[in-house]
Parts: sequence; C-alpha cells; structure tokens
Amino acid sequence: MSDAAATSASKPAFLSPSPQTLARAHVDIEFDSGINTSNAWTVSLASDPRGSLNPIDAGLGLAPIADSDADDANGRSLSDDELDGDPGREEEYGPGRPARALYAFEGKPEFRELVCVNAGDELEVLREDVGDGWSLARVVKCRPSEHGRDAQAHEGEVGLLPQTYYTFTSDFARLPGFALPTSSHFRKREASGSSITPRGSPTLPPLVPQSTGEWFPSFRRSLLGGRSLNRFSSFVTSGAEAWVLQGGEDAAADPPPAGAPGHARDRSENASEDDGGRRAGGEAERHFVEAGPAWRSKLPAFRVLVHSPSKRSSGLTGPFTVYTLTSIFDAPVRAHFRSASHPDAEVEETEQEEAGEEEDEPTSITVQRRFSHFVVLHTALSRRLPGIALPPLPEKQYAGRFNDAFVEARRGDLERYINRIVRHPVARYAEVLTFFLGCESDSEWKKQLPYYLGLPPKGPAFYAHVYHPAFNLDADDAQEAIERFTSHTRAVGNGVQGLRGIFGKVREARVEMSKAERLLSYSLLSLITCKPLASASPSVGDDPEEEDGANARSSGHVNSDGAWCWREDCEDCLRLSKAMQRTAETLQHVADIYDSHARKTQLATHEALKNVAHPATIYAPVIDTHKATLARYQDAVRQGQEDEEMAARCETVLNTTMAEMDTYHTQKVEDFEALAKEHLDGEIALYEQILTRLRAARRTFDPPQYEALSRSPRQPSMYERELETPRLTAAPLDQPCPHVFDSAPIRPVSVAIQEGVGMLLGNPTSRGSVFGKLW
Repeated sequence: MSDAAATSASKPAFLSPSPQTLARAHVDIEFDSGINTSNAWTVSLASDPRGSLNPIDAGLGLAPIADSDADDANGRSLSDDELDGDPGREEEYGPGRPARALYAFEGKPEFRELVCVNAGDELEVLREDVGDGWSLARVVKCRPSEHGRDAQAHEGEVGLLPQTYYTFTSDFARLPGFALPTSSHFRKREASGSSITPRGSPTLPPLVPQSTGEWFPSFRRSLLGGRSLNRFSSFVTSGAEAWVLQGGEDAAADPPPAGAPGHARDRSENASEDDGGRRAGGEAERHFVEAGPAWRSKLPAFRVLVHSPSKRSSGLTGPFTVYTLTSIFDAPVRAHFRSASHPDAEVEETEQEEAGEEEDEPTSITVQRRFSHFVVLHTALSRRLPGIALPPLPEKQYAGRFNDAFVEARRGDLERYINRIVRHPVARYAEVLTFFLGCESDSEWKKQLPYYLGLPPKGPAFYAHVYHPAFNLDADDAQEAIERFTSHTRAVGNGVQGLRGIFGKVREARVEMSKAERLLSYSLLSLITCKPLASASPSVGDDPEEEDGANARSSGHVNSDGAWCWREDCEDCLRLSKAMQRTAETLQHVADIYDSHARKTQLATHEALKNVAHPATIYAPVIDTHKATLARYQDAVRQGQEDEEMAARCETVLNTTMAEMDTYHTQKVEDFEALAKEHLDGEIALYEQILTRLRAARRTFDPPQYEALSRSPRQPSMYERELETPRLTAAPLDQPCPHVFDSAPIRPVSVAIQEGVGMLLGNPTSRGSVFGKLW
C-alpha cells in the first residue's frame, strides 16, 4: 500500500474479510470445518506475552489467554462453561441496532451460532463485527414457520450470525415530505385514461435543479456509500473496492515497527522488509512494489517437476492418481541476497569463482500429491492473494481419468500450473505454497490441512500489506497502459488460438510425411523383389500377360542370389539390390521418426501452447480492477472534492495491477522464448536423426562398403512381408487436453433434434429404434 494508507485509520481495527465471500451459502461444504465460526468466539493472539484482551474479548467478557494456550485458542471453540455464566451478561452488550433477517440460517450450537433463523425474523445486532465476518445478534421476534417451528421457542437467543444474512432496518429512512398511503389507497380500481394524477396518490415535493455534479455519481455516493452496483466484479470481490473506500482494517491493527517511518503519502522510498520486528501476518504477508511498477522478489526462482504418476486406491474415496512433485532449488547466488550493508558481497563471490571453488549442488524436496490437494492449494491462494492473477487449475475429470494418455496430459497440465505459480514473485513465497511443496509427512499434512482450509479471505487486508513508492504513478499513463495491455492480451490470445490450430495441422502433416516415406520404401522393395504392392496401381503400358503368375515374373526378374537381374552370379546387380534394400529400410526408419516426432515431441509442444493461451481471460480481473480504480481515483482528485487518503489507496491498487501487468510481460517473454527454443530443438533433433539415417544409407553406395555387398546373397527384408498389407493407415493423433477457457463447439439444434428422432424412430445409420420391438 501507499505509505499514507496506515494513517487513514483513526481507531484500532481487526481483520474482517469481505462480506461477499463469507455467506455460508457460498462456502464449499467440503472445506467448512467450523473454523471460521469458532474463530469469532475465540481469542486472537495477543501482542502482550503475559496475555491480554482485545476489544472483542472484552465485550464478550472472556478471560485473557496466555502464550501457552494461544495455539489452542486459535482454531478451536471455547469450552462449554466459558459462556454459560451469568444470564444477565447480555445486559453488558448495551443497546443493539434493529435488523431483519434476509435469509434462513441454521447454525451449529457447538460454535455458538443462532440455531434457527428464518427470513423476516426481527433481530437486534449487539456487535456488528466480532471477527471473521460474523455478528453477535439476538432474536427479538420470530415469524411463524411453515414447518411447524415454535415461533417463541428461539426468541431471546443470542448467537453468531453472518453479516450478509441480515440488514439494518434503521437504515431505511423516510423521504422528507413523503406521506405513505393508507391501505385504502391500494384497493383495486379501474385504470385511468386521463393525464390527471388520481386522488389519493402520494404528494412529492417539487424537483429542484441541482448543480452538485452528475446524477449517477451522486446517487452512488449518497445511497450506495460509493460502492459499485455490480457486486460480482473483480473490483468488488477482490476487496479492492472496500480498501479504496474504507481502507484496510489490518493497517491499524498492524502498526509499523518502532523506528520505522510511518505510512505517510509523502514517503518516497520503498519500505524495507528488514525494518525490524515481525508483523501480525508474517513476512509472507507483506508485498513490496519496486519502480516499474514491478513486484520485488524475496525468494530466488525455482522449478517443480511433476512426474511418476501412480494409481492408488482407498476404501473410503476409491481409486485415485498420485503425482510425485520434486522442487529443485539451484545453488544460492550470494549476490542476489546482498544488501546495502554488505556492498562487497558480489565482489567476494567473484573472487571465489576466480579461485576455482565449486558451487553447491542444487537441492530438492520430493512430495506426493493428488489432484484434490491441488484444488486445496488453488482455493487457499485465491483467498489469500485476491489481487494476483492466478493461472486456471485444470478441470476435474470423471470419465477415463485412469487412461494412460489422460494421466500423462494431466501430469503436464499440473506441472505447468505449479510452475506458473512458483514463477510469480509474490505467490512463490506464500505460506500455503511452502506447506504444499515442503510437507513430506502424511500425518503432518492431515494435521495442518484444516488450518489452511479455514483461513479467511484476505479481502482489503491484502492491499493493506502492499508497500510501494508514493507518487510513482500518473493517471494518464495508467489509463494508456491498461488500454494497450487490454488490446495486446486480446491480440495475443487470438494469435495463440490460431497458432494452436495450425500446429495441429503441422502434426498431421508430419504423419502424412511418415506415410509418404513408408509408401516410397514399399515401392522400392516391390521394385527389386518383383512382389506387388497391394495399394499400388498398375503403371500405364504394363503388359497384362506378364501378371499371369508370380513364378514367371520371378524367374525373369530375380536370380538365385536374390539379385535384381535375369543373369546368374551378377555381382553388380547383387550389390545394387542390397544397397537399394538398405535404402528402403532406411526410409522405413525415417517414417517411424516422423510419426514418433508428431506423436510425442510435437504433442508436448502442442500442450505447452496452452501455457500462453487466453491471457485476456486470465487477466480480466486485473483489468477490471485497474479500470474501476482509475475511475475512483479520478473522483478522489476532482477539483473541489479532493480526498487524499482515497487517492493514496487508489495508488496502492494501481501499483498492484500494474505490477501484475509487468509480471505478465516477464512471463510472456520467458514463455514464448522457451516455446520457440523447444520447437527448434525438436526440429533439429528430428532432422539430425533423419540425416544420420540417410547418411548411413548413402555410405552404402561408396567403397569399401559397396564392394563388400557382393560377398553373400541377398537376404529378404523384414518389410517384404508387409507388401501385401502395407502399414499405410496411421492411428489418430492424440490431441492435447482442452484449455479451461477453450469454448466447446455447440451442436446445431437441428442436428440434436435429428439425432433424438432417429433414436426414437430409427434411421438408416442406426441398427434400430427404441420402439423397434413394438412394431
């Protein structure tokens, strides 16, 4: 964040995830372990080592927790006797705010949630925010339920309720001068055909022209509090809107270390990660933007190999596939970690290299993960890094998931996905990624997994931990950058889609080339052996009388030594026949090389093209957030309505989005460079193998090899037996698995109707119909 963001908060605050992502209706049941709700009742880790109370605990009347119990308090609900004290404790909450339930909610009593709430129940919110997006509320009046619920059984209950499940009724204020009509005004009457306003209509005050600006911005600021109408846009769901409008609550709860400059907007240099002390979120929660803007990398890049898939089975979940992940870390380069306090680090490294010292060998960590574990990783990263453009995870497969071709394609997709994650300068030091790649113990994995599944979404707190130089952006430059970036990513996406289609045709051309080389080989063998090729058509001018029998043709075409000659003991024709036979066999090897290249090497390159496909769709959230933030920034700097604090927070979001654009630029250069090298290396290897074979066949015609061919009779070739049934029909090429964002072709409605009618009544292409037995 910009250095002014922390000063915008005037009172201590605590982490509160975006309310749009907290509603129980939107939470996957598989990941709901009750951790979020229990956290609202438990005590956060106190900064005082002797144990202290935060404002939430003080309001609930909880006792302090010492450091020895802090780990137990994080992630577990309180014991049953901690809240079953004085019944009059509810009086300590003070007067609440009237509210009304919007949705039905059935909570869990073991987590102190309201057990039964129906839409329309009258509530009293005692604490609007008690942490993790929950509120403390009392049921005032229950509506009668259709299912026979006792309307008065739950009245007076106090418990937790999600903030998105109710609305404050006190927020609905009447318009001044507006008289609500009585019930008699709503009786049915005939439509009026005149232009005169009927009697009994509410009288509204006259409209007065306003000069405070455009109507829609005024409407958004007054009634919506500045929020967007589209609640599903990335600007809203990522928490960027909440950060821009209200700031991050983590900023005040996580003050800068002693002696470090505060987050003032006039600070013009980056905050250092070595400024002393650890923040509440840890080192992995702080992200730094350098000039560019670009993300500052804290860890050197490394790579991950996904290999050795194996099928396992479990009595509970059934069979599944396990993949082996090996993270390879290159030897550390000391110049990468040098700081201003050690300016001679690079010099020392150079001196060691000149002295001939050997560098350390790369280290590696190997773990085993299944596809569901990748889903956990992707879910946790999406929650904790909302401002990052994450690559899409391959879709789950239900049919044919143990097929060898599919397992290999899935292995490649997972390897590209995880390497895209570890190449991101921010995502690669995320705590959940370190746990995913480094936890080698199955018991430890199962023990720690609920913790990472229960982590709440960061929301605006993510931007509260982004540090960047102040005044490093220009609004016009940012507007031009996003327009050019948007058009560029769209053009790249269209170009890559066309390239993927053309590359499929190139692979098919390689298979056709293999077929042509094989057909040429069969033709040469048919020529020197006088055995007909099954697929070869007779040449123009052939005498049909010579095709009466094979013995007649062989007796005049091949001698007893198998030489292509009518003379016996002809050494010249024997050498020629054996050399041409080796040439035909070489062409068979060339055909195999072409076919293997199209099915293996080029298939891998074809799969790798998905790594650069659909950049506009992947970065659409970044583009949406950038454009929406620019609009808010223009409002914040409008003359006469300046809001410096909002402008500073807008700068933080813009630094984040432009750093993501810089990350795409870096990865695009690396990806296309790697693709071009991979393709060229594959083509070079292909033609080198072909050249090696062709040169060996060519040397057969040169002495002394050519002279030595006449020492023994010619032996039949292994490919002569294939002349009657040549291998000219190739198996279909394996196609790469579709990208997550590839649009599947839609069948025309007429085709679907025709197939349905044919299935019912029968058609010439089918064996029968459903009603075939009835007539």
